[in-house]
Amino acid sequence: MKYWLTLIVATMLSLPLMALEVGQKAPDFTLRGTDGKTHSLKDYVGKTAVVIAWYPRAFTKNCTIECKSLAKNGDQIRAFNVTYFMASTDKLDENVRFSEYNSADFPLLSDPTGEVAKAYGVLIPIIKLARRVTIYIGKDGNILKIDKDINPATSAEDIASNLAKLGVEKTENAERVKQ
Repeated sequence: MKYWLTLIVATMLSLPLMALEVGQKAPDFTLRGTDGKTHSLKDYVGKTAVVIAWYPRAFTKNCTIECKSLAKNGDQIRAFNVTYFMASTDKLDENVRFSEYNSADFPLLSDPTGEVAKAYGVLIPIIKLARRVTIYIGKDGNILKIDKDINPATSAEDIASNLAKLGVEKTENAERVKQ
């Protein structure tokens, strides 16, 4: 029995990671954030690029490290015309506690049904956790990059570097109001 369970889990984890491809239109989403607002991709298209850093579970080691990186070094990301989020399948109240614990100055989005994670191709079936994947969406609403090689400790710096490489415009005022 243990062999079959291991085989099933290994098979599920080895399924193709992404249903999306660079250049495709990003699936719209409407998710509640830890900032008390409801965020929809359509509200940002034509205005800013969007980065969604998917993470598996609040309060786990690497997710905490990643959140702290984004909170501590978010100024590097805010130097670009971008709206950024972390997102998970955790319930909103769990993400609110996680956000407060890490002093996050950006919204964490909650997708407790996993529907948006599935649309983005990051949902691990059966256990309903998101894979650690960062999705870059252009101002036009199209996928610019799908990053599966995430270093939680340097996540903010890596996002800023990727935004520069992708040619996302800089803000006129790099010290603009935090989101």
